[in-house]
Amino acid sequence: MSGHSKWATIKHKKGAADAKRGKLFAKLIKQVEVAARQGGGDIETNPTLRTMYQKARDSSVPLDTIERAIKRGTGELEGVEYESITYEGYAPHGVALYLEILTDNRNRTAAEVRSLFSKNGGSMAEPGAVAWQFERKGIVHVAGSVSEDDLMLVALDAGADDIVDEGDTWMITCDPTDLPALREALDAESVPVENADMTMLASSTVALDTPEAAKAVLRLVDLLDDHDDVQDVHANFDIPDEVLQALAG
Repeated sequence: MSGHSKWATIKHKKGAADAKRGKLFAKLIKQVEVAARQGGGDIETNPTLRTMYQKARDSSVPLDTIERAIKRGTGELEGVEYESITYEGYAPHGVALYLEILTDNRNRTAAEVRSLFSKNGGSMAEPGAVAWQFERKGIVHVAGSVSEDDLMLVALDAGADDIVDEGDTWMITCDPTDLPALREALDAESVPVENADMTMLASSTVALDTPEAAKAVLRLVDLLDDHDDVQDVHANFDIPDEVLQALAG
């Protein structure tokens, strides 16, 4: 998972640039709104909303914007009704893709996503074709300056399943229901959290050993990720460090 995880971290860090043009903000606001609609507007009793709220705050979404999104979700303000759906497919080189979608027009979104797949060497698959390769997890990235012993002391007591050294960051995984408590425990001990979210982790990976292969997969993944209705793109590729460095260069 190292290559894919590092790519995901890079994508998160470039979020500041996305936010400037509003795309990242729009996606986060939509996620907050849907979480409030599905589980209520109280972040203390709705763990999904609590996670989405914190995710939006971490990305500097203004508080009043988040509060309006919650009110649209609970019906206190008028809003668009979004449908939550998933798509599955394959990128070049057999990489499995699992997409989480929020849309107000299923037919339009399906046609646009299918077009992105077909024009970039991929193909959509039937429901269930790749979902079995992924497991939903809570994930937290912490600055690598924190010592492993200190991190383990806090994280494991708060429900963490695993801690992985990724060089300049630590990646902590947990059950999705434990994510709010884990984030709270880390904040309480002033552990520098870079981001916390729910994701789908792959049980096995496809190695992309050349820059050409990595570029082909990342081209499709980034185009899908850039679509307004696509909230998250989960993939099972692994890019070796030397290939990732070549791409970054």
